[in-house]
Amino acid sequence: MKTDGGDAMGMPAAARPGDIPRPGSSETTNECHRPRISIVTPSYQQAAYIEQAIRSVVDQNYADLEYIIIDGGSKDGTVDIIRKYESRLTHWTSEPDNGQYDALNKGFAQTSGEIMAWLNSDDMYTPWAFAVVAEIFATLPQVEWITTLFPMQWDKEGRAVHCRQSHGFTRGGFFRGEHLNSPGRRNSGWIQQESTFWRRSLWERAGGYLNASLSLAGDFDLWARFYQHTDLIGVRAPLAGFRLHGDQKTAVQMKAYIEEAQAALKQHGGRITGKAEAFARFLVASSGKTRRMLSRLGLIRPRTACEFDARQGKWTLVQW
Repeated sequence: MKTDGGDAMGMPAAARPGDIPRPGSSETTNECHRPRISIVTPSYQQAAYIEQAIRSVVDQNYADLEYIIIDGGSKDGTVDIIRKYESRLTHWTSEPDNGQYDALNKGFAQTSGEIMAWLNSDDMYTPWAFAVVAEIFATLPQVEWITTLFPMQWDKEGRAVHCRQSHGFTRGGFFRGEHLNSPGRRNSGWIQQESTFWRRSLWERAGGYLNASLSLAGDFDLWARFYQHTDLIGVRAPLAGFRLHGDQKTAVQMKAYIEEAQAALKQHGGRITGKAEAFARFLVASSGKTRRMLSRLGLIRPRTACEFDARQGKWTLVQW
């Protein structure tokens, strides 16, 4: 944890986003309502990283925050770190559970926020994430779930080392498997879990649970159930990042994750397209000019994004 004039994410104090007006700050909006945000962190044996994860939540200084940590009975010092921040937590517990998604179900059952999300104990939010998310949901009531169009990655030290632009999201594309990066296929990239937020009303319509029978792809199963109700909106701002350290379950068990996700996709009515079709659709998605032309001709559905309009000083929806 940095204490020499920097913050937990390695950002110099002079460069912290909170030091300048930004989208989502009180200086750029007259919107008074800020929805309650509920965040759950599942954890097990993550003493090396959990403090930075916690700091990325509580240092948002978001006024109406519920933050719950469900630890699976760690013995590596994780509990001592959690206790250090317990005055800033809504609830925490450390006891054996039946895995990550069981822990998340326990945590979400104790929340009441209008906006929901989870952060794994080795990942981190960007410092401006909650301000941006709150403003989007407060000012755009038709939006029910969002994720970033600029997924980030952190290294072991918590430094931002990669950020790329996503090609966006459509319901049809999801159910064709366009967001499964399986070997030999060119697809549109993952829906970054740590950057995804949703309304409680959508969570309840989708069943109000994560599938704890899945050990890896419970997130993908939840996205499939969300997509049965409404489209995902991409936000043109980084919101969080996935930490690269080699020990993540999805890093060492990627083949098993993809198999679980493919099974979930089929269960919810999806169809994995062939490699040739997937590649052709990838080319269309990656070319904005081609995509706009086909959209105008009515041959494909446009993608919807949320971007900040500096002239109006608010987040708006655009099609691209």
